[in-house]
Amino acid sequence: MKRAARLNAILDLLAASGEVTVDELVDRFGASPATTRRDLDTLAEQRLLTRTHGGAVAQTVAYELPIRYKSHLRTHEKASIAQAAADLVSPGMVVGLSGGTTTTAIAAALAAREDLAADGGVTVVTNAVNIAAQLATRPDIKVVVTGGVIHSRTYELVGPFVEQLLRGVRLDIAFLGVNGMDAAAGATTQDEREAAVNRMMAERARRAVVVTDGSKLGVEAFSAVGGPELFHTVITDRGAEPALVEALRTAGYVVLLA
Repeated sequence: MKRAARLNAILDLLAASGEVTVDELVDRFGASPATTRRDLDTLAEQRLLTRTHGGAVAQTVAYELPIRYKSHLRTHEKASIAQAAADLVSPGMVVGLSGGTTTTAIAAALAAREDLAADGGVTVVTNAVNIAAQLATRPDIKVVVTGGVIHSRTYELVGPFVEQLLRGVRLDIAFLGVNGMDAAAGATTQDEREAAVNRMMAERARRAVVVTDGSKLGVEAFSAVGGPELFHTVITDRGAEPALVEALRTAGYVVLLA
């Protein structure tokens, strides 16, 4: 396993259990004890966990591997999901994009569509500054950026200023990235501020869509965003575990496999 993937997996394990030991990580990932300790030290230096004797504990509920690392994980799956999401967008639509690596891939897929220039192009409303910068040079895409306080690890704007702007807009479709998507718990994130923004963006949309790769299905993160009453559709990859996909459908979601 490459180091970036291993770091992400360590944080995912912390999200589930709250603490890990070096021995447990060595058994699970096959890295040496020295390498594992260096991994934990690296994450501790970034204040993503707290080191303990023989392991580590979760430092806060808001830890999340920085987007610059996560963008290199499961890139094929995210590209497929992004294309399926972009195919749901028609010229003239107002599109909401939360932050995250999958929604960043959706922004790239939208930017590649020359047909969206018809009927005045599309409008993208986003709280992710990296997505806004990515689309800013496209004259056929109007970019609306929410205000707010920037989250240093995800590049998302959060807080009351975001919610103030979202109350005044109406979206045709919104694509929301999550940290977990479970049939019983619904969509969840590690950060309660991001969950609040995602929830409001979904509420302001005629159609709200969760976009997530299969590794996050069956996962429950800290803060709830919403369930099938809020999200009409889930787009995930074809490698997702069939039982988890079926559980989502039974719970009332329309699941599209990309």
